[in-house]
Amino acid sequence: MKKLIFNIAATIVVAISLCGCTAVGEKNASLVIVYGAAAILALVLLVGYYLLVHKKEKWLLFLFSSVSVVNFGYYWLSVSSSLDSALMANRLSYLGSVFLPMSVIMVVLKVTKIEYKKWLPIFLFSLGIAVFLLAASGGILDVYYKQVWIEKVDGITVLNKVYGSLHPVYLVYLLSYFGGMVGTISYAISKKKLDSTVHSIILVFAVFVNTGVWLIEQLVQIEFEILSISYIISELFLLGLYMLLQESERQITLSKQVTSEQLSQLIKENEAKNSEEPEISLSDEFKVQLDLFVSGLDSLTNTERTIYGYYIEGKRSKEILSILDIKENTLKYHNKNIYGKLGVSSRKQLIEMSKILKTLDKTNKNG
Repeated sequence: MKKLIFNIAATIVVAISLCGCTAVGEKNASLVIVYGAAAILALVLLVGYYLLVHKKEKWLLFLFSSVSVVNFGYYWLSVSSSLDSALMANRLSYLGSVFLPMSVIMVVLKVTKIEYKKWLPIFLFSLGIAVFLLAASGGILDVYYKQVWIEKVDGITVLNKVYGSLHPVYLVYLLSYFGGMVGTISYAISKKKLDSTVHSIILVFAVFVNTGVWLIEQLVQIEFEILSISYIISELFLLGLYMLLQESERQITLSKQVTSEQLSQLIKENEAKNSEEPEISLSDEFKVQLDLFVSGLDSLTNTERTIYGYYIEGKRSKEILSILDIKENTLKYHNKNIYGKLGVSSRKQLIEMSKILKTLDKTNKNG
C-alpha cells in the first residue's frame, strides 16, 4: 500500500510538471487531459482503498468518495458543450466540495482521538445538504448566481458567473470548517493527542494545503482548478497519517503480547478461575490478549477467515487442504499470518481463545 501511495504521488508530480512545461496554448488544450487524469486517479484511490485496506475507516472512505466526485465534476465541466451540462457538472463538484471538509474534520477528530457528541455528524451532514441545495440553485434561482453562461477557452469549457446575494454563505461555510479544523488541531497538539511532531506536521499540512490553494484561487485568476490536485494530495497525506497511527497502535499492542507459554498459562488460570466462580472474570493481562485476538479477527483476509472458521468447526488440516484445494505450504503460510494477527502460536491456542470469546458473547447476551 505504501508503494502504491508513492507511485500515485509521483504520478501527480509528473502530471503537474508536464502541464507546466508546455506552451500556453498547448497547456490550456491539455487541461482536459489533466482533469480526466485527476478524475481517474481519484477513482483509483477510492477503489484501491476499498479493496486493499482491510480495516477501513468510514470517514476516510467518505473523504475518498468526496474527492472522486469533485474531480469527476471538474472533468465533466471541462468537456461540457451546453449550459445545462455545465451547470450539472458544477453541481456535482459542489456536492463533493460541500461534504469534503466534513469528512476531513471527522478524520482529524479520529486521528487525534478527540471525543465528540453522536449528533455532530448528523448536524454537519444536514448543514452540508442545506449548503449544497443553495449552491445547486444556480441556473434556477438568482440567489446564488445572478447570471451564468459558458464560453470556450482554448478548448476548455468555462462556467462564468455573476454572484448572487447568498453566495457568501458558502464562503462562511468553508471558513467555519477551517476554523474548526485549526481549533481541533491546536487543541490536539496542546493536549499531546498526537504521538509525534511528525504526525502534527502531516496533519497541519493536509488541512492547510487545500485552504491555501482555495484562497490563492480567490485572489488570483487561474484557469486551472488547482484544487483538483490539492484534494488528492491532502487525502494521500491523511491516509498516510492514519496508516502511521494504525501501525503505531499495532506496535504498542504487540509490545504487550505475551509469549506462547505465558498465554497458555493465562488460559489455564482463566479456566481454573472460572470453574470456581459463577461469572466470567478476566485478569488484566488476559484482557490485553483477548483484545489483540478480537482486533486481529477484523484484519483477517477472506481466505484466512475461512480457514479460521474451519479450525473452529474442528476440521483437520487434510480436510481443509481438500476443501480449499491448496497445498500444505500454502496452508502453513496462511496459518503463520492468522496466528500472527491473532496473537497466538498454535491452533490449540486459537481454538481455546475462540471458545472463551464465544462464552463471553453468550454471557453478555444473557446478561
